[in-house]
Amino acid sequence: MGSLNTEDVLEHSSAFGATNPLDPEEFRRQGHMIIDFLADYYRDVEKYPVRSQVEPGYLRKRLPETAPYNPESIETILQDVTSEIIPGLTHWQSPNYYAYFPSSGSVAGFLGEMLSTGFNVVGFNWMSSPAATELESIVMDWFGKMLNLPKSYLFSGTGGGVLQGTTCEAILCTLTAARDRKLNKIGREHIGRLVVYGSDQTHCALQKAAQIAGINPKNFRAVKTFKANSFGLAASTLREVILEDIEAGLIPLFVCPTVGTTSSTAVDPIGPICEVAKEYEMWVHIDAAYAGSACICPEFRHFIDGVEEADSFSLNAHKWFFTTLDCCCLWVKDPSSLVKALSTNPEYLRNKATESRQVVDYKDWQIALSRRFRSMKLWMVLRSYGVTNLRNFLRSHVRMAKTFEGLVGADRRFEITVPRTFAMVCFRLLPPTTVKVCGENGVHQNGNGVIAVLRNENEELVLANKLNQVYLETVNATGSVYMTHAVVGGVYMIRFAVGSTLTEERHVIHAWEVLQEHADLILSKFDEANFSS
Repeated sequence: MGSLNTEDVLEHSSAFGATNPLDPEEFRRQGHMIIDFLADYYRDVEKYPVRSQVEPGYLRKRLPETAPYNPESIETILQDVTSEIIPGLTHWQSPNYYAYFPSSGSVAGFLGEMLSTGFNVVGFNWMSSPAATELESIVMDWFGKMLNLPKSYLFSGTGGGVLQGTTCEAILCTLTAARDRKLNKIGREHIGRLVVYGSDQTHCALQKAAQIAGINPKNFRAVKTFKANSFGLAASTLREVILEDIEAGLIPLFVCPTVGTTSSTAVDPIGPICEVAKEYEMWVHIDAAYAGSACICPEFRHFIDGVEEADSFSLNAHKWFFTTLDCCCLWVKDPSSLVKALSTNPEYLRNKATESRQVVDYKDWQIALSRRFRSMKLWMVLRSYGVTNLRNFLRSHVRMAKTFEGLVGADRRFEITVPRTFAMVCFRLLPPTTVKVCGENGVHQNGNGVIAVLRNENEELVLANKLNQVYLETVNATGSVYMTHAVVGGVYMIRFAVGSTLTEERHVIHAWEVLQEHADLILSKFDEANFSS
């Protein structure tokens, strides 16, 4: 062996300097600084542009090309967080954030995450940390009871719940369980005949899960939805597609109705879909990622009526339930289906508790082996706020969305594009008033002597879509608010999703004022040639 040179000896003798990486007193000092830093961030977050204004690649230009050779102080690092990192953040906790869906946080959720990270246990089975497993089972039953789920979904009944990272994982796990349950009956050689069903509004997580689970891409069905059904998946349309597949020799496997679709928060009728699925021995997974949390309120519970006939149900507590990312709640009626599909039992994980079959080993309910202590933060949220306050938080967001909906509806320049169901309003700006003659083009002189272009409905739609694209980008570029869009039934619409924990009615009023100001601006400069090209 070669001898260490002088530099190696110095490195070895001064590893971590004078302080151990987990020194309690240094942790206390730096931890207080981080808490103060974040408290100031939350206090000031509405002052920042909501959507980051930086250009791609900005950070590489600002940071060194290599890691530092010597330690740097937490003070220096936090200065760089302020000057280099914060400008590149889109501020999901801003009260002026209305894009995508909310990622609502809370003091309890944050502190629960701190405890989870601080303990840093890897709770893959009961033995690896009994409290992590047992707390998860308990809070999943608590939450299930808040939602009035049937006992068949609870550990206190015949089912059970697990905390996944995201809905993508929840769907993949249940789809894998459904696949194996079916193939164990008909033979694994028939995997190429299995078909997965959603609607054209279903989240892309379903298609991704089908690809990963080995479903032939040609056997993924995005069943068409219609405005007449508020873009919910009609059971009759689903049945028609299923019958066509059966006639072609294919085998229906899995259907995923949604409660609160991403584009418009449409709700698929769970009961009728379950009736169809039952006829063809299909697994039904209900994706309530966004809106499921609202169903702890009695006035919204009816949206999941029929859940008793499904096989699994999931929602994201990290969306609209004040629990920090990531925390997806998945309940299943038949946990053994998950375990059979996802379990492995290597010698190095064998232990008496597992062999007693009296414990849950959550490694067999998920994709990965390792898992975080997610239940700590959900437990903290449930205990810190209680059912009454949680319901009222959710209701306050719905009230603010109703306020915004009323403001939009009272302005003739705007249109509500789909009915509001929860706390998201979908709307668009209408092009300047013109005369419409179906199927004809030309000009018409109105009573004021102004020439108006005659357009058919197709031309009108193209023009309106382009107008709203430009309008939304103009509004977002101000940094005052942030919204995103969707296209449903060919209509480009703007989504206004209320749900940030810090949002108050004054922020909603401010958002409307920004929208009005830029509507005035864009319509005053309206040039049809620019928008229709």
